Amino acid sequence: MKRFLKPAVIGLTIGLASIAHAQNWPVYGGDSGNTRFSASTQINTGNVKKLNMAWALQLGTLRSQESTPILVGDTLFVTSSFGPKNLFAVNAKTGEVRWRYSPEVPKGIDQFACCDVNNRGVAYNDGKIFVGRLDAHVAAVDAKTGKELWATKVVDYTQGAVITSPPTLVKNLVITGFGGGEYGVRGAIVALDQNTGKEVWRTHTVPLPGEKNSETWKGDTGKFGGGAAWFIGSYDPKLNLVYYGTSNPSPWSASVRGNDSSDVGQFTNLYSASVVALNPETGNIVWHYQFTPHDAWDYDGVNELVFADLPVAGKKTPVLMTANRNGFFYVLDRANGKLVSAKQFVDGVNWATGIDMKTGAPIEAAGNVKRPGFNRKASDICPNLLGGKNWQPMSYDVKTGLVYIPTLNMCMDMEGIKADYKRGSFYLGVNFDLGKSGKGDYLGGVKAWDPVAQKTVWFNKDPLPWTGGVLSTGGGVVFHGDITGWFKALDAKTGKTLWKFNTGSGISAAPMTYTLDGKQYVAVVSGRTLSIPAFAGGIGEKMIDASPEGGALYVFSLN
Repeated sequence: MKRFLKPAVIGLTIGLASIAHAQNWPVYGGDSGNTRFSASTQINTGNVKKLNMAWALQLGTLRSQESTPILVGDTLFVTSSFGPKNLFAVNAKTGEVRWRYSPEVPKGIDQFACCDVNNRGVAYNDGKIFVGRLDAHVAAVDAKTGKELWATKVVDYTQGAVITSPPTLVKNLVITGFGGGEYGVRGAIVALDQNTGKEVWRTHTVPLPGEKNSETWKGDTGKFGGGAAWFIGSYDPKLNLVYYGTSNPSPWSASVRGNDSSDVGQFTNLYSASVVALNPETGNIVWHYQFTPHDAWDYDGVNELVFADLPVAGKKTPVLMTANRNGFFYVLDRANGKLVSAKQFVDGVNWATGIDMKTGAPIEAAGNVKRPGFNRKASDICPNLLGGKNWQPMSYDVKTGLVYIPTLNMCMDMEGIKADYKRGSFYLGVNFDLGKSGKGDYLGGVKAWDPVAQKTVWFNKDPLPWTGGVLSTGGGVVFHGDITGWFKALDAKTGKTLWKFNTGSGISAAPMTYTLDGKQYVAVVSGRTLSIPAFAGGIGEKMIDASPEGGALYVFSLN
């Protein structure tokens, strides 16, 4: 069933050419390089304490709200969790709902969504809104009316393959991945035609026997190999390359997939826990870089790939940056995937001592002491599988030259056990304890990181984990939320808290900002996660107790 409210004329004037405009937010990450930076300066360190709520919108669901709105003309488009249950088109000045699209999503679908029933938002081009759904469809919706134009099944969700993130739009294509690394899916990146929804190409991220790089998997284990591209992509129009990170291999127990040892040999399990750069016309993989070969820790490699132009050997070079779950911050040449630098960005990383600059591979702790294996328990592994950073997006501030990273400080015990594949069920093959704190009096926080010097500039700590995604602005302000529901403004140079507002429920989603008729607004979605705390023992109980479930979009402006 689809419900439509009264249509309104929407000024759909934003095209691909204006993606970098300072006062617009036309895509999930702010621009096609996912920098999450706005040059807008009206809200700044001098007046941010005067921020007040301009309006709010109830999203119609509780739990796990992870959407970042986008702005098209004077309309915000925002999604709820559970499907999404609702996609709203809203007057960006007043919060008045212009229309609502409510697709029918099968009941019980949450059993196939590993890590909650979230939806992170939509993409826009040429009068159409594109949204990925938990039923593994991508739908195109008329941006003026909310009428569904087409809906294409990308994969069968009942194997554990759901879509939770907005697609990447390139020319006439809608490009998406899907989840399922915990269910033994075979990952793929898929391109659809924007006008018809017809599939144009499909590139599997795990090769089968006889295909290129299939020798990196033991036997035919690649057919249930994971490597799913479930988060967002980046696009460089000059290089004409699309970039996606890929998830952990399946099962988590490495004994199924290879040597079950730090002596990886040929069993690197490509292209899991990697970044792949693809030609958007053909889907061909142009280059790849693997962060965690033969992953045994669930160090999912999907975290966003952020663009910057940084000095490399005295020359300004287009790079991509990512704060990987394995605890290392990587800078890669985005033309060829060459490793520029990699340093540990969170304290306490002990599964590896560094990254080999010649091979690009991690230098693992000796003797497999931090590599869990079959009937081989590894204790106090840091970071744990939630990572030094989880999916919550970081921001690159072109003004300060710093990256602002939502971080985690947690460790784990893990041991491999027998793994049996059963379609639509978890395919893990491990016992684990994630409820272990790292050293220090904090479990999360936002870190300002210099990507050239690869060092910490400041760190604003949170006592609990699951710090929300980040927005930075030309006004010198960094915005983010936390699990207790506080929405905060920090000084971009010092990390000092300048302002905060409690939204009533935990914030995971990354904020955005926009300017209309000379007035700057800041928007964030609130609604605490439910599934993640269930994995984290006593720490998870504290996360649940920190705030109730919620589901609302809050918009702020100056008096």
